Amino acid sequence: MIFFDKFKKHFEKKSDFFLLVSFILLVLALVNPSIPVNQSIYNYILIADISQSMNTEDMKINQKTVSRLDYTKHIMSRLVEDFPCGTKVSIGMFAGVSVSATYSPIEVCENFSNINTTISKLDWRVTWSGNTRIRESVINLARLIRSFPESAQVVYFTDGEEAPKLHVFNTRDLDQFQGGNDWLFVGIGSDEGAPIPKYDNKNQLIGYWSNDSFALQPGIAQISESNIGVRDNKVASGATDRYMSKLDSEYLEKLAKEIGGFYVDGQSYRAVRKEMKKQPPAWKAPDQFYLQPILCFLALLFFIARFISKTNITSLIRKIT
Repeated sequence: MIFFDKFKKHFEKKSDFFLLVSFILLVLALVNPSIPVNQSIYNYILIADISQSMNTEDMKINQKTVSRLDYTKHIMSRLVEDFPCGTKVSIGMFAGVSVSATYSPIEVCENFSNINTTISKLDWRVTWSGNTRIRESVINLARLIRSFPESAQVVYFTDGEEAPKLHVFNTRDLDQFQGGNDWLFVGIGSDEGAPIPKYDNKNQLIGYWSNDSFALQPGIAQISESNIGVRDNKVASGATDRYMSKLDSEYLEKLAKEIGGFYVDGQSYRAVRKEMKKQPPAWKAPDQFYLQPILCFLALLFFIARFISKTNITSLIRKIT
């Protein structure tokens, strides 16, 4: 009996200790202490190639054949849906040698509707150049990102088609280029190839681009690099003289490697999302991790433990005695 009395007194003191700890934790929760942490900031610029080769219809959405540009818009919309709140996104367009951003990166949840509206309105008719100089564009893209108030990671959707074709006179040396680390190039298009449709300004089909439209003019390169192989306005008269456009994944892989980025085939949305998760955050910012929720939770556990334990142990002692 003496043993059980001592045990009971010891347990009652222990229960009071639980209550004391619970009280101390609640007081600390009111103070709301914090610890310094680095918060990862995820900002993206999603760039759509809007040159005319992106009108080529060799992609599929739900078994329906669509253009490369429409497929790009579809992927972009899915990405915006999957981004967690706090992520910031800008939508960009590429044509010629330039990349243009519609706005600086904005938060996805607050601006979800506006971002999707921007994506839906991407159109080849806003192009400012008939040529496609992807290699040249990376320099202008790096310059564009430096103008943002916050840095952003690049996801570049393109078929990899340089028009005019690259040769010794118009191939930019990127050995000294800095700024392309961890950029992601997403290949849009098929390996089989398809003709590039030619539309008028009302988006009505008037024919297909001919092989002659992509003829090189190396002699001009010696005079003015900006005029190399300017695409002419010829339209193919039949199926045999149509220019067949294909996804140039080999070129995009090489380009990505040159600037420190990487490449993924855009046929699979999951593959694109997986590669994007490998991209490091655009930057890290100092932040504070507040401990109030954790302290309140611990206080609740000690408070519950005090009453549950006291009830069970007291009942057990009574049964034994």
